[in-house]
Amino acid sequence: MKKIPALFVLLFCLQLQSQTFVKFNGATALLAIPNVGIETSIGEKTTFSVDVMASFWESFNGNNPMKFVTVTPEVRYHFKEKYNGFYVGAHIGADKYELQKWNYWDTNKYEDGFGYRLGATIGYNLKLSDKFLLDFFVGGGWHQGFYHGYYNDGTPGRYDKAPNYNKSGEWLPYRGGVMISYKL
Repeated sequence: MKKIPALFVLLFCLQLQSQTFVKFNGATALLAIPNVGIETSIGEKTTFSVDVMASFWESFNGNNPMKFVTVTPEVRYHFKEKYNGFYVGAHIGADKYELQKWNYWDTNKYEDGFGYRLGATIGYNLKLSDKFLLDFFVGGGWHQGFYHGYYNDGTPGRYDKAPNYNKSGEWLPYRGGVMISYKL
């Protein structure tokens, strides 16, 4: 009698595993910014994806740090079939960063903080074989950041005058690339 529940769990795990992909972003790897993820089936035409992207650049373009970690869970709807053709996704993510914002690129200022993102992704899955596929995607949305602003030239103190955290909300494109995906 104990064999039946064990067999059921084994069959469930095999079914779940057969619809799960591990992913690696080839485009961001060219910039030495690893982006890895996992995507699994949750319905007839829906999947759940989670990816993590991180940059460890202590200095980018001089004294400007570009260190960040992002975590992005996303629900995707596939129009044709799962893992084949066009899809759209909705996500909410979190990030921690120490970088120079785009509107400070010609200054001696950078930001150290954290934030959250609400957005959407559009993509296309191209099946290469039963085990491999390419996932071309772009995404963006609303980013709300909470940070302290510092000088990167040795000037002491903060450049912002906020008593706690400075806040910044922006609509941004913040994800994209080509995920090389392998079915487990």
